Amino acid sequence: MYVAVKGGEQAIDAAHAWLAEERRGDPSIAELTVPQIRAQLALAVNRVMAEGSLYDPDLAALAIKQARGDLIEAVFLIRAYRTTLPRLGSSRPIDTGRMAVIRRVSATFKDLPGGQVLGPTFDYTHRLLDFTLMAEGETPPAQTRPAVQPAGQGPVDVPHVTAFLNRDGLIQTEAASDTPPPDLTREPMELPAARPLRLQALTRGDEGFVLSLAYSTQRGYGRTHAFIGELRIGSVAVELEIPELGFAVEIGDIELTECETVNQFTGSKTEPPQFTRGYGLVFGQSERKAISMSLVDRALRWKELGEDFVGAPAQDEEFVLMHADNVQATGFLEHIKLPHYVDFQSELELIRRLRAEATAAQEAAE
Repeated sequence: MYVAVKGGEQAIDAAHAWLAEERRGDPSIAELTVPQIRAQLALAVNRVMAEGSLYDPDLAALAIKQARGDLIEAVFLIRAYRTTLPRLGSSRPIDTGRMAVIRRVSATFKDLPGGQVLGPTFDYTHRLLDFTLMAEGETPPAQTRPAVQPAGQGPVDVPHVTAFLNRDGLIQTEAASDTPPPDLTREPMELPAARPLRLQALTRGDEGFVLSLAYSTQRGYGRTHAFIGELRIGSVAVELEIPELGFAVEIGDIELTECETVNQFTGSKTEPPQFTRGYGLVFGQSERKAISMSLVDRALRWKELGEDFVGAPAQDEEFVLMHADNVQATGFLEHIKLPHYVDFQSELELIRRLRAEATAAQEAAE
């Protein structure tokens, strides 16, 4: 660290105090509270939970406040805290087919059982600044959220759109497995990685990076032309097996965004022409991330589907998985701010020697 800098630890303490002062801002302005961040900056909270691999809106809001709005720093804080938590058990696989949806759209079928639900989205806004939001004491908008299921009833089945294609054998059937997937948060990444591990890396990967890769596939770097089979957002129940009881109990619910894309597939020696899937699942309302994840997931499946590798970045498993993690990227990037005095002095001496040799050779030639 910078203990060799003039002032040493006192300088570092002063830097921390200055940082706290900058985080607080003008003391004449009311302090931003964690409940405000959770309620009014929900999309930022969702991103921190997804990339931090911890579903806790309050802690994510706290991390955003502490990080002064730097979401990657907030993700770092959440991951660091996550490592201190005990693991009490593993929940059963969630059933997104029984999601209490607040948004459900499909670009492949107009008429869906249960209908399409536009939900809360920027998709239909005009992207014009609303200066009324700068007014103090704004009146909360009227509640317009439609009921997603009859009051007093439990979860209802909301079938996935791809199931309709699957009935006619038009889309590849996903193989089920009883083998627990590896846990990326407890085991190091190993390549080649199976699809469950790839999906874990993508769901906690940096949204901007995954978005750029997805965009590259749409521009032709990956030969994937996708349709949104279904994009759904809502709450699902989380159940935990209790050995003493012999059955599972519901311990809560979480909000998720799920995306399934439908992609062309010309077939192989063993498979007829049919559609294939890309898949994305993210904490909270994070539809841009879920769509991006599903596109990149499909691009990474080229080998198992017997397709050609065209050299696209989104097809390169090592490139994608080793660079998607923003905390790792930040750590390696920002470590060059730390003292490298000895390294630089050796480089400096090398350059001086090379320059001296070059000058001597030039003078000898003259």
